[in-house]
Amino acid sequence: MFHKIDDWDRAYSNSSHIHRSDQWPEAWVEPAARFRDDMSVQGRAALDQPYGDGDRQRFDLFMPEGAPRGLFVFVHGGYWHTLDRSYWSHLAAGAVANGYAAAVPGYTLCPEASITQIGQEISRAIDVAAERVDGPVVLAGHSAGGHLVARVAAMGSALSDATRARLSMVIPISGLSDLRPFLRLKMNESLRLDAEEAERESPALLHPPEGLRVLCWVGGSERAEFLRQNQLLANIWTGLGAEVGVWEEHDKHHFDICDGLANPDHAIHQYYLAAEPKPEQ
Repeated sequence: MFHKIDDWDRAYSNSSHIHRSDQWPEAWVEPAARFRDDMSVQGRAALDQPYGDGDRQRFDLFMPEGAPRGLFVFVHGGYWHTLDRSYWSHLAAGAVANGYAAAVPGYTLCPEASITQIGQEISRAIDVAAERVDGPVVLAGHSAGGHLVARVAAMGSALSDATRARLSMVIPISGLSDLRPFLRLKMNESLRLDAEEAERESPALLHPPEGLRVLCWVGGSERAEFLRQNQLLANIWTGLGAEVGVWEEHDKHHFDICDGLANPDHAIHQYYLAAEPKPEQ
């Protein structure tokens, strides 16, 4: 059986694949705003924290009750050129309920910034947030955000050595591990990738730190390219010394795959909680 992709734009078009897709991203606006408001009223939200001089170089930090056991970072998607951090605040709820501080950074979008520059911004955002919260660091990101957390975790990124040493787990959700197909897509008019950058910024073509724990998480009902990209990173990074898990969550598609992050009892949280460094005896 042979398979060849003839319509690359359709292969990465999630809206055309999902029933009633027109309800997103607006479906995220109200729960995200309500979470920010609730956390602000409790004095547990530090909103619009700068990590650079750009308008979008800000992150929101949500604190648990009591001292944080670590830092959870969620990086949003939108194919690097749409959306902003405000749509995703409520996804911090599960980590916060489990005792983690949760940072949700924004970043400059393409074409104002290149994908390389966005990765550098996210590295800086994570470093600044990590300076404010002790303990292990967990990185999660959805779609383009999944690409970004994997790229930041890979060797050669702008992430500081001090923060890299604290990485407990990296969770690309519907992540994009090989950017070379995007050279064929119409959206590359905004991304402005060339072949050199696509190779340099593809996590599947890079080395993870030895022993890095990675959970490649994708919806079982996603487009074939997202399933392939998920397996691609898992297969290659396993061969390069990472400790890799793969989870295809049944009946989840590209727009609802992240919902579990808002639930503190969802299995996703048990993975990184179990991976916490054990205190020295």
